Amino acid sequence: MAGRGVDQVLPRPGDPELRERYAADARASGGLAERAHGPIPRPAGFAWPGGGALPVLADAAPDVRVINRETRITRSRGFAAGKAICYRVSPGNVPCLAAVRPGACALANNHVLDFGRRGLADTLQAVSGAGRRAAGAGRDAGQARRPSRCPAAAAW
Repeated sequence: MAGRGVDQVLPRPGDPELRERYAADARASGGLAERAHGPIPRPAGFAWPGGGALPVLADAAPDVRVINRETRITRSRGFAAGKAICYRVSPGNVPCLAAVRPGACALANNHVLDFGRRGLADTLQAVSGAGRRAAGAGRDAGQARRPSRCPAAAAW
């Protein structure tokens, strides 16, 4: 998940503001991770969030890769009212998707409206602009229900 502290160490970080009970700045997550696991490169490369999973995926050579895009891809500051945790990643860090090479990005999850309709629209645009398909959310109910056709690995 390229949100929170991860977004902050990537080449094009977004606004680090959080509105959580115990954290107001996403950079604090990076500090906690470094204390537990050692230094994080700054800036980390776009493949860095995939870590050890990328070679495992390459070895497994799945025909289709579908990821759960938990974070909204937006610069919106319109945090969902009353929600304890809202996830977002800077649109500048969308190249992280290319490192994983998903056939589709599932967007239907508990963070779909963390930054309202604007955050969802930004996310749909960013996923599409990166040449990826979205599933489970859309500009309207019809688009959200529409299945996503994933290319086989040979199409990458």
